[in-house]
Amino acid sequence: MKKLTLMFTLLVTAFICTTARAQVNKDQMIADWQRAKSFTKAYLDAMPADGYTSVKPTPEMRTFAGQMLHLADGNYFLVGSVTGKPGPLKGSAEQTIAPTKEATAKAVLDSYDYVINLLQTMTPEQMQQKGKVEGAEITASVAFNKAFEHQTHHRGQTVAYLRLKGVTPPGEMLF
Repeated sequence: MKKLTLMFTLLVTAFICTTARAQVNKDQMIADWQRAKSFTKAYLDAMPADGYTSVKPTPEMRTFAGQMLHLADGNYFLVGSVTGKPGPLKGSAEQTIAPTKEATAKAVLDSYDYVINLLQTMTPEQMQQKGKVEGAEITASVAFNKAFEHQTHHRGQTVAYLRLKGVTPPGEMLF
């Protein structure tokens, strides 16, 4: 009986520790997404309205608005593909949202709200469920991380757009 009690206690303790660790990781992910939203907003605010469509580092590149709307599309696509909870847009933001400063900023920030709100509702079990993204089978947790990587990559690319417009990019927001 003592061995059974000890084994039960160890299993319960392991479960509690694992659940607590998953919650800490999820809480950090939420905080990182909220910080990323603020950081992206600073970039959106920094670009003058006329720079949203007039600045392209090279002819084959997207405009500033296109780059930011692509970022929003990635947020919706990567997270929605695995969770089965698609974003609210009918089609791509890059193809359906007017490339004005106001419309672009709203669409991009809404995509962050979508990710953050969805992340807040996910259970540890849901975070480990698998889904497919472009042929790769990944967990929801990995999808959130890939979406984070994607938005960071495209926001970082817009440094050149701001510099071409004579704007100093916002400073790093690590915390």
